[in-house]
Amino acid sequence: MTSDLLRLTVLGSATPYASVDNPCSGYLVSSGGTRVWVDAGSGTLAQLQRHARLDELDAIWISHLHADHSADLLTAYYAALYADIRLAAPIPLYGPPGIADRLAHFLTNTSTRSLVESAFAVHELVDGHQARVGALTMTSRAVAHGVPAFAVRIEAEGRSLVYSGDSAPCANLTRLAEGCDVLLCEAESDRTPPEGEQVHHTPEDAGDTAGAARAGRLIVTHVGRSLTPQQAVARASARFDGPIDHAAPGAVFSIG
Repeated sequence: MTSDLLRLTVLGSATPYASVDNPCSGYLVSSGGTRVWVDAGSGTLAQLQRHARLDELDAIWISHLHADHSADLLTAYYAALYADIRLAAPIPLYGPPGIADRLAHFLTNTSTRSLVESAFAVHELVDGHQARVGALTMTSRAVAHGVPAFAVRIEAEGRSLVYSGDSAPCANLTRLAEGCDVLLCEAESDRTPPEGEQVHHTPEDAGDTAGAARAGRLIVTHVGRSLTPQQAVARASARFDGPIDHAAPGAVFSIG
């Protein structure tokens, strides 16, 4: 394994709250010297520090603003400004519209707005947003989660990883994942809801999305509390005949 590989490190994958041994959703994606923290769920900042300090990150990317994907941005703010971290410049932060104000409202105790932009250089995502971050190209697409939410395709040197964020099956996600080396796809739901809007994948849906996109490999993540990871992998395998793994905390996957 060499440093120029596209690499996925699982910081946590629990939902909707952290387990004793599994933080909420968060990943470190790296290639060469480039490091991006993808989703910042509860507990992931602690695990991130096993691999990189905040001042060693090239960017942070947030799929949506539910706490199990974004809560550790609050403590990262304090770390970046009021502790032993010395930022050369604010960390680029890519996230849904309104992310800066959402953080500021959480952080302030007074009528004065928190200076979120002192810690983070905020870039709001839109459907089709593209960014070049060091060695990585990142393309974001809006997905179906009932709130503003995004999936991302991360590419480096011909290798590709697609992360669903939280989403029901949708055309944007399938198109984004077309021909990717690895699809990191949530499998939160035990079953499709009998009524109302679907906002998550079942394991079978994850298999279907991977198959429709012709992904090389499927990694199921964000597995709901009514399922075990083994059950999720087994159920997804009924719909996808490629290799399937679970995003176990601490796991490292080399891509491509």
